[in-house]
Amino acid sequence: MDAALVGCTLEFDVTEPAEIVLQIAAASPATESLTLSADVPVREIPGRQHLVRVPKGVLTVTYEATVPLGNPPPPVSDVERIVAGRPSRYCPSDRLGGFALSRFGGFGDDTAATVRAITDWVFGHLAYQGGVSGPTTDAVDTLLAAAGVCRDYAHLVVTLCRACDIPARVAAVYAPGLSPMDFHLVAEAAIDGRWTVWDATRLAPRQTLMRIVTGRDAADTALATTLSGMLTLPRTEIFAVAASDLPFDDHHELVQLRG
Repeated sequence: MDAALVGCTLEFDVTEPAEIVLQIAAASPATESLTLSADVPVREIPGRQHLVRVPKGVLTVTYEATVPLGNPPPPVSDVERIVAGRPSRYCPSDRLGGFALSRFGGFGDDTAATVRAITDWVFGHLAYQGGVSGPTTDAVDTLLAAAGVCRDYAHLVVTLCRACDIPARVAAVYAPGLSPMDFHLVAEAAIDGRWTVWDATRLAPRQTLMRIVTGRDAADTALATTLSGMLTLPRTEIFAVAASDLPFDDHHELVQLRG
């Protein structure tokens, strides 16, 4: 197999006609298909987002793609560096400056060592546990709770990096090897002008992660955003199969997210 296989099935219960933005498409697919059970048009908008307007009823969205091993992201631009250095909704780095610098400020100009230390600390400090965080939980809440899921881990890594003046952002990904399988959120930090990927959960090898969307935090990377109407998402199924055997990842090597 020359390309990874990824996809998902989302089942929405639409109780009032709704307008939805989907962010489930792989960033750089070789082939892909997106189908809806409702006979409605799907409009792709910038950022590989898909805008749909759907009537009441059960809506099933199915996405499948083949994703080759793509190129690493381009060098960090000035705009990216500025945006990724600012506090954001779920990553209030301005509130954790003293905490971050007291623990991770001793590496001088060795940015890679600082990011490794942050990621190691988050891995050791947090317990991976569902149900302890919700849609309003930010990185400070996660730090105090010492528990969370992938988005909480990614938010805390990004927040601590920014608090140490290291530009950082999040990326939603398909993650071969993740168990239980789900959409996954990881961090990217700017090191020597390159975006490098870090996963403090250590639940999947970074070398085979496949980008869906990038953002300041989870507010920018939601798989579905309801612009109007009412709906719930009672069922999701996700799959991600690597093109070959899963590689070993020591989670210290510098790795770039491809695609």
